[in-house]
Amino acid sequence: MSSSEQEMRSGVQLVSALLLLLSLSGCSSMDVLVPSYINALNGTTVTIPCTFTSCYKIDRTKFAMNWTYQETLNSTEEKFMTYDKNKGMLPVPLNRFGERVVFSGNLEKNDLSITLQDVQLEDEGVYNCDVRNPPDRIQGHGVINFKVVTELPPPRDSTIAVAIGASVGGALALLILSMVVVKCLRRHRKQELISEEKMEEEGKLEPEAVAEEGTKLPQ
Repeated sequence: MSSSEQEMRSGVQLVSALLLLLSLSGCSSMDVLVPSYINALNGTTVTIPCTFTSCYKIDRTKFAMNWTYQETLNSTEEKFMTYDKNKGMLPVPLNRFGERVVFSGNLEKNDLSITLQDVQLEDEGVYNCDVRNPPDRIQGHGVINFKVVTELPPPRDSTIAVAIGASVGGALALLILSMVVVKCLRRHRKQELISEEKMEEEGKLEPEAVAEEGTKLPQ
């Protein structure tokens, strides 16, 4: 599994966790959660995530869902995957992706993600995730801009990012250490001043006590 697939899968797991938290805390309406942009490497396998929140559990006899594709936002939508109440999620016959697109989500977890295999340059475009979950009155709609690249970004980008992060982290650690040292020095100096003042007070009291004893006459 490539690093991009691992990151995408981690993102789906994170969204699923957020959905669980939302379901526990309550909700007010349907909301479809998708990434705004996805960059896919030509020839690889990519998961296109789509999850949703709803105040109601899925009723498989009323639930409806479609995945559609557009070359641009102004182009006609082409449905390539849909939900069937008897068979679940199914690719539309003779769709533009053929057998390269499969359902990889989990309806029980409100996960409607799909996986596109052997990504091609002509797969670039806009992907729409449309959801209806009666009795929720709102129809959810998610839009993903899918871009296909022929090469990965130079590895030096991540190296520079790590170096910058390490530098910032080191500077922050040095700053915190400096603040701790200064605080300790101030505390130590304060204790020295208190000790000196105490010694001075004791030094003043001792001559006064001797003088007082000298003024007393023997009985």
